[in-house]
Amino acid sequence: MSTRKQLEVHSGDQTPQKWCISLGEEVFKRFIFQGSPTVHKVFNEGSLFSPLLFGKFFDPSDAFPLWDLSDSFLANLQSSGQTTVDWSQTDQEYVLKAELPGVGNNVQVCVEKGKVVEISGQWKLQRESKAKDWRSGQWWEYGYVRRLELPEDADWRRIEAYVNNDINLEIRIPKNLLNGDPSEGKDVASQDSEAV
Repeated sequence: MSTRKQLEVHSGDQTPQKWCISLGEEVFKRFIFQGSPTVHKVFNEGSLFSPLLFGKFFDPSDAFPLWDLSDSFLANLQSSGQTTVDWSQTDQEYVLKAELPGVGNNVQVCVEKGKVVEISGQWKLQRESKAKDWRSGQWWEYGYVRRLELPEDADWRRIEAYVNNDINLEIRIPKNLLNGDPSEGKDVASQDSEAV
């Protein structure tokens, strides 16, 4: 029996000091080398949260323009069989599907300033430290993140996120259609008139 749970998509920057410490390539290599099986599952090369997902090292806390990549790059990545990530677009929306690391379903989805969608989760409890939030220190020791730049035509206010069968994340990002829903235009017009 399959289960589908809708996640709340937060907007705004919940923790301004998060991801302030960059994950460098040498630090990541040492961390993986010394890591447990859980670390390898979370950051494995085909994982959405791996710094090596796009063929070279890229800090997952830096926003990445996923939908600007060419179709040939996506085809090569998918045909390699080494990834658990799939992204596509239709005339109506962008879709991201990824296997979660299997460390609980505490995944969070947040949209920052209407420009970046952030997927994160904690896989290990933080010990007492000076940092109040696990995301403001050496975050990779406690959790995972992937930040993706939204395409210009994305309607960030209507993003939907789901977890299917406790392991598969699905994010649907509707497009702002030029010939969109007339009721949306009325909302904008009524908001503008209230502001006057």
